[in-house]
Amino acid sequence: MNKQSEPLAESGAVSLTDSQWSEARRRAAIIGPLAASDSVSEWAAEEAGRRLGLTGRTVYALLRTWRKSGGSVPLLAPATHSGGRGKQRLEPAKAAIVTEAIERFYLTAQKPRLSAVVKEIRRHCRLAGMKAPAANTVKARIADIRADRVVCKREGCEAARRLKPAAGVTPAALRPLDVIQMDHTEMDIVVVDPATRLEIGRPFLTIAIDQFSRCILGICVTLEPPSATSVGLCLTHAVMDKEPWLKRIGADCRWPMRGKPRKIYVDNGADFHSEALTKGCEVHGITLDYRPVGQPHYGGIVERVIGTAMQMIHELPGTTFSNVKDRGTYDAEGKAALTLHELEKWLTLAICGPYHNTVHGTLLEPPLAKWHSGVAAFGEPPAIGNTAAFLIDFLPVVYRTIQRRGFVIDGISYYASSLSPWIAERDRCGKFLIRYDPRDLSHIWVLDAKRNLYLEVPYRTLSNPPITRWERRAAMKRLREEGRSKVDEAAIFKAIEQMRTIADGAVRQSRAARRNHVRRAHLRPPAATAIPPFKAESSSGNPEAARPFGDIEEWC
Repeated sequence: MNKQSEPLAESGAVSLTDSQWSEARRRAAIIGPLAASDSVSEWAAEEAGRRLGLTGRTVYALLRTWRKSGGSVPLLAPATHSGGRGKQRLEPAKAAIVTEAIERFYLTAQKPRLSAVVKEIRRHCRLAGMKAPAANTVKARIADIRADRVVCKREGCEAARRLKPAAGVTPAALRPLDVIQMDHTEMDIVVVDPATRLEIGRPFLTIAIDQFSRCILGICVTLEPPSATSVGLCLTHAVMDKEPWLKRIGADCRWPMRGKPRKIYVDNGADFHSEALTKGCEVHGITLDYRPVGQPHYGGIVERVIGTAMQMIHELPGTTFSNVKDRGTYDAEGKAALTLHELEKWLTLAICGPYHNTVHGTLLEPPLAKWHSGVAAFGEPPAIGNTAAFLIDFLPVVYRTIQRRGFVIDGISYYASSLSPWIAERDRCGKFLIRYDPRDLSHIWVLDAKRNLYLEVPYRTLSNPPITRWERRAAMKRLREEGRSKVDEAAIFKAIEQMRTIADGAVRQSRAARRNHVRRAHLRPPAATAIPPFKAESSSGNPEAARPFGDIEEWC
C-alpha cells in the first residue's frame, strides 16, 4: 500500500526542476521532524534556517505549509523566479559577500549605520572584481533578519527580551498536573475589618495554575507577605478535594481540580527556595524547577492569569487599580467594603464561573473543558487523602536538640510525655527536624526519623493561649526595648496579652491594630482546636488521638 502511494506523493513535483525537487527533499528532512513537535523554539527555527540557508521567519512559514498540507514534500520546493519584483538578483559569490559583511560588520555592538555597511560591501566587491549590489538590496537583506536577533547582536540580549513572547519557554505539559506554576502578588484592593468595617490594607494572593489546562488549582489569600507558609497553604489547597471547603465558605460552585502535581515551576524568590518547600517536594516526589535567573518572562502563564484576576478585581469597591494614573481621584480606602473572607469567596466564584468556563485564547477552549478532556484521556489524578499531613510537610523547618524540659523554640517550651525516651538519651540524639505553623505556635511537629512520622508536641504550659509568630516577634521586640537582658516564657505571654488588650481597645483608631486583629482571628482556645485526626502521632502516642495544627480550611 505504501509503495503504491509513493508516486502519488511525488506527483506534485512533475513541474519541478531536478534542483527544485532536490531542495524540497533536503528541506523536508529538516522541516518534517520539527513539525512533529508541539512547539518550535526560536533557537530551533534559527538553527534549521542556518542549515537550510534561510531565515528563521521562512522556516516558520515552511512549518505552517508542511502542517497544513499534511506533509507534502513538493510544497517545500523553492519558488521559480522569472524576473521582476521578487527575483533573486544576487549571484552566489556576491550574496556571500553581503552575508559576511552583515554578520561580521553590521551585527556588532559598534552598531554601524547602513551607509557604512554598504561601503564595506562595495570595498569587498571591488577587491573581488565584481559590481557591488545597490544599497536597497543590502537594506532588504538586513530587513529579512529577525528584529530580536538584530537587537541582541547590536544592543545585547537583555534589550532584545522586550521583543520576545512574554511566555518564554516552560517545561512541557502533556496532561493535567504535569506542570503547575505558582506565584504571588499584592492584590489591587483594600479589605476591611469584619467587625468594624474599617479598612485594614491590601492582602496578598498566592496562586497555582495547571499549565496543561490553564485551570487555577489553588489560591491562598492572606494579610501576611509571601512566605514559605503561604506557598504550602496554596499547594495544599491545590491538591485537596475542595467540596467541603466550598461549603464552608458558602460558595455555590464546583471546583473539581485536585491531585498531586508532578512538577512545580516557580521563580527564584526566597520563599520558593525555602527548606520547607524543597523538603516537602522531596517527601512527596514532586520535582521543583526554577525559571532562569533574570528571565521573568519565563513565568508568563501564571503572570498572565494574575493580571486577569487583578483586572476582574478592579470592578470591586475599594480597588486601588494597577497604578496611580488609573486610580485618579478614586478613594480606595473610603470605598473599601469587602472583608478578607468575602474577597476570598468572590475570587472563588470568579474562578469557578467566568474564568474556568470562558474560551482561553491559547487553548481555543475553556480551561474546564481542557481539564475534563485531559482527565478522560489520562485518568483522574490521584487524590491526597490526608491534606492536614500533606501541609505539615510544607511548613517551615527548624532544628533543635532536646532538653530536660522538652524542646525550646524562640523562648517557648514544648513538652509531651512521649518525649521521655528521647530525653533519657538526649546526649546521643543530636538535632531533631521540627516543623511549625507561623499562624499558631501552640504546638509543633517533631520528626521521628526511625518511624518516619511526625509527633505533635504542645506547649509545656497548656494554659498559654495560641499565638502567632508575628505576635511573638513583636513581644520580644517590646521586651528588648524595655531593657530586659533575659526574657522568659512568662514575660513573652504577658507582653502579648497586654498588646492584645491595647490593640482591641484601639481597633477603631488604628489601621495597623485592625490588621493585626484579623491576623489572629483564626486562633482559637486550645480546647476548641480539635478536628478529625491525621497521620501524625499525638503526645499520647496514639495516632487516633492526634490534635491537628489547626483548621487548614482557613486560608488566611
